[in-house]
Amino acid sequence: QAQLQESGGGSVQSGGSLRLSCTGSGYTFGRYCLGWFRQVTGKEREGVAAIDINGWTQYAGSVKDRFTISTDSAKDNLYLEMTSLKPEDTGMYYCAASSTLREYCHPVSASFADWGQGTQVTVSS
Repeated sequence: QAQLQESGGGSVQSGGSLRLSCTGSGYTFGRYCLGWFRQVTGKEREGVAAIDINGWTQYAGSVKDRFTISTDSAKDNLYLEMTSLKPEDTGMYYCAASSTLREYCHPVSASFADWGQGTQVTVSS
């Protein structure tokens, strides 16, 4: 079973930037869709961004033009570049990998089978 691990979370002020990373063991990135999700305690998990095997990306409306999802050339890492951060971006961020979808994937939880443990992002005003 694939194991995913996020890193790069932290505390920043509003307007700041962070770059999240996700690595996987037992998993080869680039074979299936990958995604980022976030969750605030007491609320449902929210899809943030997804990327397919061809680099096609999809974003939640609340982060479009501020966040960028990408993989590196060797496709061993997944990234989420976050800029112009807002307090409402605060939450636990999870990377996820699909085991079935390859193209035109959307950040919908049900489409992703493997999940990391999460990394906390806190944005203060």
